[in-house]
Amino acid sequence: MLMKSLQTRVYELLDGSIHNKAARFCEIFIATVVVLNVLAIILESVHDLHEAYEYYFHIFDVVSVMIFTAEYLLRVWSYGVKYEASHGDTWRGRKEYIFSFYGFIDFFGTVPFYLQLLMPGIDLRFLRLFRLMRIFKLSRYNSALSDLAEAIKIERESFTSAMFLLLISCLLCSSLIYIAEGHLQPDVFPSIPATMKWYLLTIISGWGNVDPVSVVGIVLVVLTQILGIALAAILTGVVATAYTTQVERREVMFESTIREALADGIVTEEERENLERLKKQFGMSDEKVQAIERQVREEKNAQKDPSLSQRSS
Repeated sequence: MLMKSLQTRVYELLDGSIHNKAARFCEIFIATVVVLNVLAIILESVHDLHEAYEYYFHIFDVVSVMIFTAEYLLRVWSYGVKYEASHGDTWRGRKEYIFSFYGFIDFFGTVPFYLQLLMPGIDLRFLRLFRLMRIFKLSRYNSALSDLAEAIKIERESFTSAMFLLLISCLLCSSLIYIAEGHLQPDVFPSIPATMKWYLLTIISGWGNVDPVSVVGIVLVVLTQILGIALAAILTGVVATAYTTQVERREVMFESTIREALADGIVTEEERENLERLKKQFGMSDEKVQAIERQVREEKNAQKDPSLSQRSS
């Protein structure tokens, strides 16, 4: 029974199901270690710093891996209680975490260290890039990334249309530029695929590092620049609109939850915990939550029957 209580406590701390000083300290501690890890990876890439402080970088990496490994194992162990009470299944919560986005991030953020220990003679430098995946651990404590993903999912048809326009323009403009400039600059535009590469670089960076020499080529490059600006504006508008809609949607959801909690005039402990969980999930500030709650209470008081209020008094 004591072990089960401890498992539940660990799950609530790591999952953010409760909101107290211990849970807050756990979040700040893990987030701090993640930020310091990313900073260490960046500084370690500087050759002089790596040579001078290699020992300290290694010690810090070892300590960080131990912390992240302990966090991963504790999550796998504690998530067994997630569905145990309602479904009697201890492995459902564990499998849900292990094969989730954050489960993969937590796993691949530490596995390169152990692979280097198991296979020290093999060059695994490319696996060190997985260490940078630790930065995604911060998205667990902020809803910005999930909001952006949800916004793109909602507007996927608009994104598909924009990408289709990009594909058509890439094929058409690249072919025309190859015809106009291929014989004049065979080293730069030796084929349509090579011209497509130049076209995409021009769209992304604004300049493909090559100047056309024919009048037709200049005209096509100008059209390419205009088209690139138009496509960027379309995609930016789609993302901005979808993201704003997503933020407004979660505020409506939170307001609806507050209305349900205040329907009987009493906010229970369970309802308060649910509101706190939603507040954290949506990344809402205390001021915003208080403003919504105050607005709901004022509307409720305004709609209340005066005769009922006198009777209750």
